[in-house]
Amino acid sequence: MLLLLLQVLAAYLIGSIPTGYWIGKARGIDVRKVGSCSTGATNVYRSVGKLAGIATLIIDLLKGLLPVLYSQKLSHDLALNVGNLAFNLADVAPVLVALTTIIGHSKSIFLGMQGGKSAATGLGTMLALSPPAGGLTFATWLIVVFTSKIVSLASMTAAVANVGYMIFFQAPRAFVIYSVIGCLYVVIRHKANIKRLMNGTEAKITAAKSGDK
Repeated sequence: MLLLLLQVLAAYLIGSIPTGYWIGKARGIDVRKVGSCSTGATNVYRSVGKLAGIATLIIDLLKGLLPVLYSQKLSHDLALNVGNLAFNLADVAPVLVALTTIIGHSKSIFLGMQGGKSAATGLGTMLALSPPAGGLTFATWLIVVFTSKIVSLASMTAAVANVGYMIFFQAPRAFVIYSVIGCLYVVIRHKANIKRLMNGTEAKITAAKSGDK
């Protein structure tokens, strides 16, 4: 139990790393005060530049991927898998780590409990839990981004699709439940974007020219 608590604490701290904010500040831009005021990759891309946005996306994704992979390794190494239970403990530990990581990203202790919308970090957790489902989720995100140029729409579509992919690939029950929770969390975090989508005012992705130099 102590080991699990330490994993969860570490996951929250890693998830809380304000990648976009720090990258923006390095360029003299507080992304919390420009654009959508989010610290996520999309706002960094728009407000700081392409390279900054891509770097934020990759690091935020790794924030979700690496803690879950490590938790999976620890869980199996310590033989936490218990048969005849509704959930295998070896599955529950990585799920708790995954959930805590995305909460840390959107409720960062370094930013007064503010942060991004957890889409990229959530994708990282899905890639760790189920590479086939996570890979298809990423492919779905890319397709919607390239066809619509609206990242918020792509993120929510991918989150919903991920639930179906998890079920299709017969992921453990704990993973499927996490996928549903993660989907709801991402959609709720995008509630302002949903209003703009319904009003036809949601911005399409463009990069700040100053960040391309």
